[in-house]
Amino acid sequence: MENDMRSIGEMARDSGLGVSALRFYDGAGVLVPARVDPDSGYRWYGPEQLAEAVLLAGLRRTGMPLADIRLVLAGWSAADTELIRTLLRTHLHRLETGLSDARAEFSRIRAVLEHRENPMASLRTTPLRSAVSGPGLAAALDAVRFAAGTDPELPMLHGVLFDFEDGGLRVVATDRYRLAVAHTGTTGHEGPGVQVVVPSPLVDAMRALLTDDAGTRLTVEGDRVTLEAGDRQVAGQCLDHGFPDYRRLVRLPAGRRVTVDVPALRQAVENGPVRTDTAREQDGPGDGLTLLGPADDGTVTVHEDADGHRDDLIALNREFLLHALDAGARDRLVLELGAPTAPVAIRRTDSEDTFSLLMPVRLDD
Repeated sequence: MENDMRSIGEMARDSGLGVSALRFYDGAGVLVPARVDPDSGYRWYGPEQLAEAVLLAGLRRTGMPLADIRLVLAGWSAADTELIRTLLRTHLHRLETGLSDARAEFSRIRAVLEHRENPMASLRTTPLRSAVSGPGLAAALDAVRFAAGTDPELPMLHGVLFDFEDGGLRVVATDRYRLAVAHTGTTGHEGPGVQVVVPSPLVDAMRALLTDDAGTRLTVEGDRVTLEAGDRQVAGQCLDHGFPDYRRLVRLPAGRRVTVDVPALRQAVENGPVRTDTAREQDGPGDGLTLLGPADDGTVTVHEDADGHRDDLIALNREFLLHALDAGARDRLVLELGAPTAPVAIRRTDSEDTFSLLMPVRLDD
């Protein structure tokens, strides 16, 4: 009789089910061997059980629950094809529903991943339309445009971030060594926050239109941004790149705040000593440095050398400092000075929403 039967190893080979799986299905009462040796416990399977084992293996690959498989095998044994077809249809519907749910969930996860990889990849489905003050937007762009990057290795910095949130618009630019933020009010947009990076040439074209307050409106639709000013408009594609999380970059430890007379400080920087030694590459541009330090009278002065004042003086790129003072557009600004390695903040006296940060340059020993 055993010549007509298969050992558990042979059944595993012919059916595609492993030996451990066959033991499991025996214990579960799903596919019980035709004979078990009473002494050795060795399992033997009858010829008709091969078809059942192959069917079982196929059903398990589809993920059919074990309870349903048991009914299918019972229907197979009784030649109850209607029961088998019903169980197959039920499981197929379950798979299709699960696949639809899985696709929806994967789409959601991919969207989250894409947004995390590229914060500019907006999930919006409707255009953003927002009215904005022409002079307000012009002033905001003037306050940040100087900090936009030009490094060909960092194309994501070749523009200005437009961040629409909480009924306002923040514009942000950075080239790694300096960062500028400005704010202006908007109306008409009450939805979730939207961020786009407007390339520098388009920013300049926008700025050229902002000569008055004749019905200025911004529209963002997909990856395209449009500025309408009166009967004129300019439009273009946004940059297809992410932008640094500027909110993290502006979280600085509190420093010493000094209010400065901008014309006087500018004259001192222009006419004062300039240190020309080159800083280490990772610390940014180093040619033409101005050394700033606090004075006893509570002001800021320009120093010629850092000897004897190494712990007090901060080295800044002279050109960057002059640009930031000009962008402040005020006769009096607040300089916030921290450690020599911490960014210097240049703030307006009347607003905490418009400011710039300059990275200091580490001096060579």
